[in-house]
Amino acid sequence: MATPKFNSKSPTIRRILKEAAELSNAPSPDYTATPLESDLFEWHFTFRGPPNSAFAEGIYHGRIVLPPTYPLRPPSFRFTTPSGRFEVNREICLSISGHHEETWQPAWGVRTALVALRSFMETDPKGQLGGLESTDALFSVATFGLQLDLKTLLIKFPSMGYSGA
Repeated sequence: MATPKFNSKSPTIRRILKEAAELSNAPSPDYTATPLESDLFEWHFTFRGPPNSAFAEGIYHGRIVLPPTYPLRPPSFRFTTPSGRFEVNREICLSISGHHEETWQPAWGVRTALVALRSFMETDPKGQLGGLESTDALFSVATFGLQLDLKTLLIKFPSMGYSGA
C-alpha cells in the first residue's frame, strides 16, 4: 500500500498503515474504509445505515481526509452519495471532525470515527454545518441516489456484501 513517496518511518504514516491493515484484517459487516493507493491521507468509506432507523436500508459512501499531523489532529468527512442526512460533498461539522479539534482524542482512529459517523446519522442536525434535516422527501432522494450507485459501491467494497439483483 505504501508507495515510495511516503516515509514509512514517519509515526503518522505508520499509524495510517496500521489502521488500514486492521480494517482490512478484521472487517466489519457494517462499514469499510481504505486509503487511496496514491494518497494515504485520503480514505474512502462505505457503511450501512444504522439499524432500526430511517437510514437502515441505505448504503452510504464518502471521503475521510486525514491531516498531516494525524492522529494528533482530527480528520474531516464528506459524503459523496446522497444520504438525506448530510449534504453531499460538504465538510461535516461533528465532534470527531476538524471543526471540533478540542474534542478529538488521538487514541481514536478511522474505525472509531466510522462508528461515530454512522451513529450521527440519527442525531438532530440543527445548526450543524453540512447537516440536513431528514424529511421523507430528502430520504426519497437519498434512496434514489443510492440505487444508482449501489452495485458499483458493493463491487468496490465486497466486504459489505450484496444480496440484490
